[in-house]
Amino acid sequence: MRHGPGHGRCGPEGHRRRFGRDGLHGPREGGRGRGRLGALGRFFAHGDLRLAILHLIAEKPRHGYEIIKDIEQRVGGAYSPSPGVIYPTLTLLEELGQVTVTAEGGRKLHAITDQGRAFLAANRPGLDALLERMEEAGRAGDEGPPPQVVRAMENVKLAVRLRLARGPLTTEQADAIAAALDAAATSVERIG
Repeated sequence: MRHGPGHGRCGPEGHRRRFGRDGLHGPREGGRGRGRLGALGRFFAHGDLRLAILHLIAEKPRHGYEIIKDIEQRVGGAYSPSPGVIYPTLTLLEELGQVTVTAEGGRKLHAITDQGRAFLAANRPGLDALLERMEEAGRAGDEGPPPQVVRAMENVKLAVRLRLARGPLTTEQADAIAAALDAAATSVERIG
């Protein structure tokens, strides 16, 4: 197999299948994840999420879950990247030599390498623009629902969709799901 430039493990075809059309910028990240983008439109342009993740890891070594939560917090809940976007991007960054991974209590801790710092420096104008958009979204997010509430609502919707996708429900199962959702709605209404 022929290797891509500067990469010793995979050729361009391997990346195209695994990481997106051009194989350079990780998964097709724009619009992936959960959130209330509204007027912000497609929050991350192609390659922006990779820059954001690398920037966060440059600040301090992080676990994947921390990256998801940090991005969600920085944009005021306007976007919450899914694990299905974050973890493949972290794998790409490792394969490109821009981060290293160490095991820490059964979890992976990602730290930036000199090559990763060089990539950030070479892409500084784009990174600065991205950080400004994230900050702007964070300020706008102060006017919307709290990010933890948005996340919890999305979790409930996802859980229901996943259960429905597994196959037909019996009458008892449908009644149990409806009762759980009705109980949650009643609890929310009583918060006051």
